[in-house]
Amino acid sequence: MPVTPGADQLNLEAADAYCRFLTGRHYENFSVASSFVDAEKRRDLARIYAFCRSTDDLGDESPSEAVALARLARWQDETAAMLVGTLPNHPVLLALRQTVVQRQMPPAPFLDLIQANVVDQTVKSYAAWDDLIGYCRLSAAPVGRMVLRVFGLSGETLENLSDDVCIGLQLANHAQDVSRDARAGRRYLVDSDVARGGTDGAVRAMVERARTLLESGKALEKHAPLALRLQLALYRLGGLAICRSIEAVGYKTESTRPQVSTATKVSLVLRAALEGLA
Repeated sequence: MPVTPGADQLNLEAADAYCRFLTGRHYENFSVASSFVDAEKRRDLARIYAFCRSTDDLGDESPSEAVALARLARWQDETAAMLVGTLPNHPVLLALRQTVVQRQMPPAPFLDLIQANVVDQTVKSYAAWDDLIGYCRLSAAPVGRMVLRVFGLSGETLENLSDDVCIGLQLANHAQDVSRDARAGRRYLVDSDVARGGTDGAVRAMVERARTLLESGKALEKHAPLALRLQLALYRLGGLAICRSIEAVGYKTESTRPQVSTATKVSLVLRAALEGLA
């Protein structure tokens, strides 16, 4: 006689279906859960992505700063409770709880990511590089640390290399999204760079920093198992492709948003595979 799944299992399956929906609904410059990764890890990565997406949406899609801050405060409380063992109601947290327990993930990356979205509600520009990098350590670096844990990796050296790659990728995206961020009332270009070289010069400075940081990916990839090595190569190469697309438009992302073509994305997958298997 077939065994009927219990309510807890059905709830988890529904929660994972919701995480997959969120993962598939949003466009990104790279695939979060690529075909390089086995099904179990793809599930974990989808849960992590759904958490990141949900957190961002609470900040970006709220009708006002006050509403966003209230929603983020509640999300922080619910996440913190889940991280210490409380069974959550939200489907993303319900699914993520399984990964947190199985992968023995520390709480800091999840709470840091929520704090980054709180910062986005109150800080609209950055005077100096130290200020922007501090923000990136909350908004970008935690994602890489989560991914490392999915693959059983930890330690200061690997985490620092991962931080570089994630921050480099975020800087590339900030340089690409100057016009989009301006419509949202934000500017991630560094004030001192804008004062010195104008908007185009500040974009160029950001691209140069992004490229330098993304180079850390080569060292990180050497320590990673094959599936993660291929995935990391995709992140690095995708970030560098964004940088090239920005350079191709003369760093004028204040008026246009350069795109990475479909053909380029396909070539990146092939190149990542070749580099990963070398």
